[in-house]
Amino acid sequence: MPRRRTTSSSSSTAPSAPRNRTPQPVRVRRRSFGDFVKAFLAFVVLLVLVVGVPLALATQIGWPLPDGAPSLDWLQREITVQTFLHILTVIVWFAWAQFTACVLVEVKAALSGVGVPGRVPGSGPSQLLARQLVAALLLVGATAASLTPGLSQLGQSLEGNQKPSVAAAQQTPGIFAQQQEQAAATANALAEQAGQAGQEAARADGGSSAAHGDTKYYRIQPPEGRHHDSLWEVAERHLGDGRRYKEIFELNKDRVQPDGSRLSEASLIRPGWIMEMPGDARGGELVEMPDEAPNVSEQVQQQISDYAQTGDHAQGGGGAQGGGDAQVSLPEQRPAPAPANPVTPATPVPGTGGEHAAPAAGQEGHSFGLPEALLAAPLLAAGLLGALGRRRRQAMWQSALGAVGGRRGMEPPTPTGDAQDAQDALLVGADPEGVRLLDRSLRGLAASLAAESRPLPVVYAAWMSGNGDLHLQLAQPAGKPPTPWQQGQDQTFWMLARSDAEGYEEAETAAPYPGLVSLGTMDDSRLLLNLEAVPGIVSLGGAEADRAAVFASVAAELATNGWSDRMTITLVGFGDDLTPLAPNRIRHLDGFEDLFETMSAETRQRRGALGAAGHDSVLTGRTGPAQHTRWAPHLVLLAAQPSDDDALRLAELAADAGRLGIGYLVGTQGTDLPGAAWEMEITGEGRLLAPLLGLELDAQMLPTAQRRAVVELFTDADPGSDPEGGPGRPGNAPPFLVDVSEQGRPAVYARLVGSYEIIGLDTPDGERSALLHEALALLLLHREGVHPRVLSSALWPRGVTADVRDALLERLRTWLGSDPDGTPRLATDATGRLTLAKSVVSDLDVLRSLYYEATQGRGVDSRQVRGRLLTDALVLVRGPLLADRPEGRYRWLTHEIVDAQLPLLVADTGLALCEFHLERDRAEKAIEALNAALRTAPADERLWHELLRATHTTGDPDRLRALAADLVDRSGARGLPPRTEALLDELLPTWREGVSAAG
Repeated sequence: MPRRRTTSSSSSTAPSAPRNRTPQPVRVRRRSFGDFVKAFLAFVVLLVLVVGVPLALATQIGWPLPDGAPSLDWLQREITVQTFLHILTVIVWFAWAQFTACVLVEVKAALSGVGVPGRVPGSGPSQLLARQLVAALLLVGATAASLTPGLSQLGQSLEGNQKPSVAAAQQTPGIFAQQQEQAAATANALAEQAGQAGQEAARADGGSSAAHGDTKYYRIQPPEGRHHDSLWEVAERHLGDGRRYKEIFELNKDRVQPDGSRLSEASLIRPGWIMEMPGDARGGELVEMPDEAPNVSEQVQQQISDYAQTGDHAQGGGGAQGGGDAQVSLPEQRPAPAPANPVTPATPVPGTGGEHAAPAAGQEGHSFGLPEALLAAPLLAAGLLGALGRRRRQAMWQSALGAVGGRRGMEPPTPTGDAQDAQDALLVGADPEGVRLLDRSLRGLAASLAAESRPLPVVYAAWMSGNGDLHLQLAQPAGKPPTPWQQGQDQTFWMLARSDAEGYEEAETAAPYPGLVSLGTMDDSRLLLNLEAVPGIVSLGGAEADRAAVFASVAAELATNGWSDRMTITLVGFGDDLTPLAPNRIRHLDGFEDLFETMSAETRQRRGALGAAGHDSVLTGRTGPAQHTRWAPHLVLLAAQPSDDDALRLAELAADAGRLGIGYLVGTQGTDLPGAAWEMEITGEGRLLAPLLGLELDAQMLPTAQRRAVVELFTDADPGSDPEGGPGRPGNAPPFLVDVSEQGRPAVYARLVGSYEIIGLDTPDGERSALLHEALALLLLHREGVHPRVLSSALWPRGVTADVRDALLERLRTWLGSDPDGTPRLATDATGRLTLAKSVVSDLDVLRSLYYEATQGRGVDSRQVRGRLLTDALVLVRGPLLADRPEGRYRWLTHEIVDAQLPLLVADTGLALCEFHLERDRAEKAIEALNAALRTAPADERLWHELLRATHTTGDPDRLRALAADLVDRSGARGLPPRTEALLDELLPTWREGVSAAG
C-alpha cells in the first residue's frame, strides 16, 4: 500500500549515528548435577532406541521380510498369528528407521552449528523427541547453547515446550501447526545464539559498537500531518523490510504500555508506546540503554526502563498466548482430491459457487460473453437473485390487488442487452445452497452457545474452503466449540465440515454475524470479513474506479445476503443508484456533515442501550430477549476521501464501533487514515492487498457496467417503475401467444400444469429421459430464450464439462426433431440463446393465451367468446406446476416466479369467469368457477371475497353462515383478515354469533 515516508536520519540505508552503550556482563551458566543426570538419561534412551531396538528385533524375531519374491499362492494362505506378528515387526522397523534418521539430522545440525535442522517428512513427534534427547545429551558440551530451548520443560506437553516466536508470525497463511511449532523452536535457538554472540562481541570490543543480540527500544512517534507511524514503517526503517513488522508485534504483544493499555493488534498502535525491537535493528531513533541515551528525557528513560522489565525474561518466558492479534490468515485445508482441471484465480470457489464453475477471466469463448464479475461471486449472485425474485413476486401481488385499470400484469419485463446478460450470469453463478448452509451454520452455532449459556465469540473473518468447510477465525481463543464444530488449526479457528453443516436444521435465533461480507478468494478459499467486528476503520486505497467496484460489491451483498435479518447500510459519496436493491436497508447521505450528525446520534443511542441492557457488546445482546430488535448492524461505506478534520472526527466515531455493531469502510487515495485498524488496497489487476493482515486476494468486484445492469433488473421489477400504465400495453401481454383457434394445433404439446406429460414425441429411452424432459421444461418456461450456461447450470448444479453439455443439446435437438418445412424445433438466436419453435407449446402457454384473448383480445368485444375462452382456460388447470417432479431435480424452479404466477393467473381466470356468470345472475355457475380456482390458489383472498358475495346472492343465509365458519376454521389462530371481517359484517352481521355457537 502506498505510504507517505518520513525522512529521518534513522533510515536503514544511512550510517548509524554514534551511540552511547554500556556493556552488559555475560552470564555463563554453569553445568549443574541435574544437567549431567539429564545427559546420562538421554544417552541411555538414545542407546536403547537406536541400538537396542534393532538388536532385539534381529535376535528375538528376526528379519520379517521373505528371502525371495512371493508367489501368487501367498495371497491364498491362511492369515495366522505369525502373519500379524510379521506385519507388526515391519511397522516397528520402519518406526526405528524414521527415528534414527531424525537423530542423525539433529546431531548433524547441532555439531555443525547451523541451528536449523532439516525436517524429516512425516516425523513431527519423532523428530521433536530426537531433538530433545540430543539437546540433553549435548547440554554439557559447547554446542548445547545453539540447540533447542526449553530443556527445563522436557517431558511436558508439546504446547508447553513451544513459545510464541518471531518465526511463527512469519509463516505463510495455512501452514500446519507442527511446522509452526518447529519454526518457533528454531527461531528461539537462533535468537539465543545471536544473543550470546552479541554479548561476546560486546565484551571483546569494550562497548564501541552495538552487537547483534542487544535489546533495543523504539518509541512510537506522534503523527506528522496526516501521517501516522505504523509497525510496518518501523520495520521498514529499522529492519530493512516492512514485512518483519510481525517480529515487532510478537515481541510486544499484550505487554502493558506506559498509558496502561496493551498492544493487541498489529495495526493499532498509539504515539508514546514503546516497542522492543529485534536484535539486528538499526537506526538513530532506537534506544539501547535508556539511562545514558542522548536526547531522551528522564521520564521517557524511566518508561523504557520499566517497560524493559515486562518482557519475556522478566515474566519467566512464554509470551502471552491468545488472541488479540487481528491477523487474518488462511485456515488449513482438509485433504481433498485434486480437481481434474486446475482452478484459476477468477474461478468461483467450489462449495461457495464452484458448483457453477466459471472460466478464467478473458476466456470469453467459454463464458459466452457473460460478465465474469457476477460469475465469480456466488454468494453475491445468490443474494441478488433471491432479492430479485422477491421483488418480482411483490410486484405481481401488488398488481393483482390493485385497480383493474392500473394493473401492470403478471409477467415481469423481459430484460435485454446488458441486463439480460447480468440476469443469466446471476443464474449461472449463484450458489443458494452455499448461502443456506452458511446461514444455518451460523445460527446453529449461536443456538448451541446460547443453550450452553456461553457468549458469542468475536469473529474477525470466515473462510469458505474449496471442499465446502466453513472456518471461523476468532479474535481470541474462546474454548472448545460446541458440537458439531471442531477446533481448527489453532485455538482461534473453529471449523465446521460441510457434511455436518448439511445436518443443521432451522434455528429460531437472530443472525449472529450479519456483517460478514465477501472480499475475494485466496487459493481456493473465499474470505468473508466481519466489518462490524473491526475495532476501528477499514480503509481501502487504490484507483477511484477500482475502489468503486469493491464498494459496490460490498454494498450489494450486504443489502441482499441471506445470513442477516436486519441491517442498515449507509452510503456516502457513491451508490445513489444502489437503493433499488434494498430500499429498506440502503440509505444514501450527501456528505460528511449528514454522516456525522446521523452516526453521532446512533453511537450515543447504542452505548446507552447496551448499558441499560447490561450487555458489553451487541454479540451478547443478540442472544438475549431483545435479539430481533436492537442489535442489527449499521455498516457505513464512505467512498469519498475525508479531509484531515473529517478524518479525525471519523476516527473518534469509530473508536468504540466494534462492540456497538457499527462498521466503517472508508476509501482513501493512498494516504493513511487516523484510527484505521485494517488497511487494504485494490490494484488495477483486481488484487486486494492487505499487508498488515497478510492477505492477497482475487478481489470480488462489481464494475460500473454490471452494477448498472443489476440495478436495471431491480428497477424494471419495481411495481411503481412502469411509466405507461393502462391495460393493453405490452407489459400485460404474455411472452408467447399461442394460436388458440382450431387451425393452431401444435406439433408438440407439453402439459406442465399438473402431471408432466408430452404429446407428439416418443419417450426417450435410457436414463437420459429425465434429463431431456427437464431441459425441455426449462425451455418451455422461458420462451424468450435460455443461455447455454444457464441450461447447464440448472441441470448440473455441481458443474459439467462442455462436451457433456453439448452432447445433451444434440440429443435434445434430435428428440424434438424438425417441422415439416425442415426448420429445427430447437434453434439458437443471434445472442447465442436456445429457443423453441412456435410449434412446441405447453398448456401454460395456452392458459396464458386464453386469458389474454378473453380479457384483452377477441373476448373484449364478444361476451360469448369471452365466456368460452375463460371456461376453456379453467379446464386446463389440473394441479400445481410439475406436480410429480422427482425429488432432487428441478431445483432451478426456486429461482423462478412461475410458482407464484400460476396461482395468480388461475385466480384471475376464476374471478373473470365469476364476473361473467354474475352478469347474467348465474350464481351457481359463478360459485363453481370460484371453487375450481380455489383448488389451485387457496390462499388468494380475492377468491374468498367473491365467493362470499356470490353465495350471498343465492339468498341462503345458512349457506353463507357455513362458508363463514369454514373461513374461520381455515384462518386458525391468526384470525380472519380485516377486509374479510369487514365484508362479512356487511353481508352477514350475525356471523360472529353463528361462529361462537358452532365453536
